[in-house]
Amino acid sequence: MLEISPESEFAPSNVLTTENGIRSLLYSAYLNFQGQTAKKDVINFSEVTTDIAFNTGGNENLYLTQFINFTWDPSVTQLQGIIWGPYYRVIRDANSVLENMDQVQASDASKRLFIAEARFLRAYCYAFLHNWYGPVPLRTSGAQEKDLARASEDELKAFIESELEACVSDLPDPGAEELWGRANKGAALAVLSKFLLNTKQWDKAAIAAKRVMDLDYYELFPVFKDLFKVENERNSEMILVTPAINQFDFGNWFPAGAMPPGFVSTPQLPEYRWIPGIQNFATQYRLRDQFVNTFSEEDDRYVLVVRTYVNTAGQTIDLTATTDNTRSLKYFDNNAVSNAHGNDVPIVRYADILLTRAEALNEINGPNTESLTLLNEVRRRSSLADLEIGDFPSTEAFRDAILRERGWEFFSEGKRREDLIRHGKFISFARERGVNADERHVVFPIPQSEVDANSAIIQTEGY
Repeated sequence: MLEISPESEFAPSNVLTTENGIRSLLYSAYLNFQGQTAKKDVINFSEVTTDIAFNTGGNENLYLTQFINFTWDPSVTQLQGIIWGPYYRVIRDANSVLENMDQVQASDASKRLFIAEARFLRAYCYAFLHNWYGPVPLRTSGAQEKDLARASEDELKAFIESELEACVSDLPDPGAEELWGRANKGAALAVLSKFLLNTKQWDKAAIAAKRVMDLDYYELFPVFKDLFKVENERNSEMILVTPAINQFDFGNWFPAGAMPPGFVSTPQLPEYRWIPGIQNFATQYRLRDQFVNTFSEEDDRYVLVVRTYVNTAGQTIDLTATTDNTRSLKYFDNNAVSNAHGNDVPIVRYADILLTRAEALNEINGPNTESLTLLNEVRRRSSLADLEIGDFPSTEAFRDAILRERGWEFFSEGKRREDLIRHGKFISFARERGVNADERHVVFPIPQSEVDANSAIIQTEGY
């Protein structure tokens, strides 16, 4: 976890001229980038809008219902407070680092590193915002006019790609970064690969994924259920994470909503045990049967879907007896303090890179040996049998297999919405659930507060 310097470090004479001051400004960008209290909402917004997750109960349900039912509009405050605001604060701080680097008294090596990290953080945030809102205002300097129009699709995509490419050479090799959670070459290339995949630039996505693989640092963690445990943090599958510790402002809050009422333990994961003092929210993060029922019993990932548990009264509760009521226990910390668990939340894992290259190569060449090998590598880790090339008569058949695999692999990691959009199934899946969804829903509206404050911004069509 990054340590932010005392407030006095942020005096202009220090921040803009000294190495410690500019580092503090960079760490301020990281702090907004890594904010944990909102991470549960990012995951939920990305999954209750899909075939994976559902929610009931508690205050969170008041706004999550709008995402479940596709009734969100520009007035939904979470779209500003949880997504837009924090990510533009990262961009603001990154721009300040870059604009003032010339006057900082520091070594050339330190300057190059700070510049590379600032460019990475800024590019990541624009990629994230593009995923949620489509084209957004491209702020690259504090000197730009207050009212700034949205960039064009091509302009924003070109900026993100070029910035991620530009920062790679001056970022450290994986494992050589000064602190866990700071950017390295693998993180930049992985984010680039995922951005290119989500924008369907298949050739470039395949190449970027291969560049991550060729770093010869990352590998799949051998036991899936242990991958997310606190004691296994910093393993070589995690390329980019939101670090968490069991402190209130820096903890992973997702488990507090994922535990069923009165949860004490589950026979599926006997190593996890609730103790008094660990918060269990009134809101209930639930999994949809439509998704859960697709798991094979032999799939090692299935153990993280809690189906039965023992409650505080000593009763064994069968969650499958109620529709859409099983839970994800991907993250749990026996040493959690209140609602703050210490499990890092992955942003990009090596499994994602393997499946990214497999998907991109299939889109280019149709079913092929390399894509199949990469897919089977991920499956094999979870004790599933290898698939064969004859199982896939078409590009579409292999594409569907990739989408299924990504669901089993990445549930509760906030990837399903973007996966369904990329595969052209986000709207159709919602309609199958009885939701009144249409094509405008593939992006969220610009927050109304931003439209009101920026006369140059035009709201997304349909909102």
